[in-house]
Amino acid sequence: MASTQLTDEKAIVTSGARPGVTLAAVSVVQFMVSLDLSVVNVGLPEIGSGLGFSEVGLTWVIHAYALTFGGLLLLGGKIADRYGHKRVMLFGLGLFGLASLVGGLAQAPGQLVAARAAQGIGAAALAPAALALLASTFPGGRERVKAFGVWSAVNASGGAVGVLAGGLLTQYAGWQWVMYINLPMAALALALAWRGIAADRPAARRGRPDVLGAVLATAGAALLVFGVVRTDRYPWSSATTLGTLALAVVLLVAFVYVEKTTSRDPLIRLGLFANRSVAGANAYTLLFGGAMASALYFVSLYLQRVLSGSPARTGVEFLPFALGVVLGSTLAVKLGYRFAPRTILICGGLLAAAGFAWFGLMRAEGTFLVDVLGPSIVSSVGIGLCLAPAVSIATGGVAPGEAGVASGVLNSTRQIGASLGLAALGTAAADRTGRSVTPQALSDGYALGMTAGAVILAVAVLIAVVVLPRPQRPGTDKAGVG
Repeated sequence: MASTQLTDEKAIVTSGARPGVTLAAVSVVQFMVSLDLSVVNVGLPEIGSGLGFSEVGLTWVIHAYALTFGGLLLLGGKIADRYGHKRVMLFGLGLFGLASLVGGLAQAPGQLVAARAAQGIGAAALAPAALALLASTFPGGRERVKAFGVWSAVNASGGAVGVLAGGLLTQYAGWQWVMYINLPMAALALALAWRGIAADRPAARRGRPDVLGAVLATAGAALLVFGVVRTDRYPWSSATTLGTLALAVVLLVAFVYVEKTTSRDPLIRLGLFANRSVAGANAYTLLFGGAMASALYFVSLYLQRVLSGSPARTGVEFLPFALGVVLGSTLAVKLGYRFAPRTILICGGLLAAAGFAWFGLMRAEGTFLVDVLGPSIVSSVGIGLCLAPAVSIATGGVAPGEAGVASGVLNSTRQIGASLGLAALGTAAADRTGRSVTPQALSDGYALGMTAGAVILAVAVLIAVVVLPRPQRPGTDKAGVG
């Protein structure tokens, strides 16, 4: 053990890396990306009223980020491998920070949506490059375990801090600060990475990155979301909706064709999905991501628009949900020494579905203690239980050389699922609410969205039961989630 640790430390030193600075920079990056996902949700009602978003149009503040982030994540990883992780991380940080500044200065809905899309592009370059730098700086041994432990803790704490910071900033400084808050973090990470991280050598080039495939996948997913969202104005049977959805399908089919025939380095080896673990975990995560994004959206609006809570109070009331995710993630690691990831994934999905169904009972005359606190704890612990097992299943059944790709596919699936799920459930909720803005009409719409989320999670659990392979023998059921 000692000799292994000494070898790992020697490898770090001879590479020219400064492990502490690299860990600090990557931690700041992950905290910023994680915080951004939650800090905006609490500010949505103020953003909507401040810039004049419609009820359905407001969802594009989430869609724009999720679609570009998820759609370009694999391309970002390929580019980082090709041109150097430090260089691509610096580019991503600069773009993310600039887009945050532009978003805070936005004066119209389209300007903010464009800035959020640019943030997603920056994050798609930033996130895989930062994680790759962490992995290469800490190649193995106890130092690697500690480094990834810090990374996981920062990832979870970013979401928890985000909900509180979002409320406080929105109420006392203005919604613009849910965007501006990224600027000091991006500047700090840039300073740490610029001087403290050694330039890394790009990987051997196997062909140019498949930019066309990334564009087709992102455009197809965006049109699919756009078509669903627009059903509030154009019925499902209208030529506009059918034409938009048909074009989305054409683009996605073209993406599959390009991946099969391209002479460039493809984003995805399609044969990867022949593996039941990969296919099942991604199908589960697609549905799971949609339900989770919808929960954050509906509960934030319910607390502020129905229960008349202030943004700061909403941030505090969201803390049990955020901390429940942290608790569930911790439990997943502990339970992983006794049960298979598949078992934990199924149990976590059922628990989350129960919490969502409980949320579906929310009332116009409700209270935080009766209508929000209980389902927040139940659903968030279930969500936390699902995170690590999904990654373990999606990456554990593939060759070591494809584990990184499988992880990237899973992250892309989660982001795209979040956008698609929010589009479908947000439109259904808006249809139930109609033009009314009374607490009763709004709560009816949000309750419908949460109930539909519970059904989606139940379908995800069914997929896990049917598609994911069972442990081969009782002893296998003790495989960990890590």
